[in-house]
Amino acid sequence: MGLALLVVLDTLGPAERLAFVLHDMFAVSFDEIARIVDRTPAATRQLASRARRRVQDATPAPGPDARRQREIADAFLAAAHGGDFEGLLAVLDPDVVLRADGGRTLAAVSKLVRGAEAVVAQALTYAKFRTGVLRVVANGQPAVVSVVQGRPSSIMTFTVAGDRIVELHILADPERMATLGLTEEELARAAY
Repeated sequence: MGLALLVVLDTLGPAERLAFVLHDMFAVSFDEIARIVDRTPAATRQLASRARRRVQDATPAPGPDARRQREIADAFLAAAHGGDFEGLLAVLDPDVVLRADGGRTLAAVSKLVRGAEAVVAQALTYAKFRTGVLRVVANGQPAVVSVVQGRPSSIMTFTVAGDRIVELHILADPERMATLGLTEEELARAAY
């Protein structure tokens, strides 16, 4: 639910998001929030109420079972590896969101990409550099560790709703990747 909540919060306006998060999650009074967002307490209460409804309405339906999620993630990988633009579009939700975190070392890699065509462009660009992947599960979601020149370079999780990928999260922070503790034998098994 945490990732889904972040996606929904991203769709709220700044004042709505502040009113909702500060009041519902941190119990800040509407009087205090009103001063922050430069609105009346009544207007701030309305902002929080509207945001709360949007968050509740956007609670995602349960995704497919783990086996089906893995099939969808594998279809994405195969299409990216094969340079199949249409194959990638077929497994991505039109409003898919890609979040990349390069950490302090690779801050330039950190980005937010929205929309299937933009995500396809990223997938096709970065697929060229991978020499293989290890299929794993991370946070209960299908994921892959990308291997480049025998080393783990990133981990990507797939959030699937229906039969489409709605979010990809890539962690490429070298410091955090080094803590995965993958053995040379595991890395040598990386393949497509």
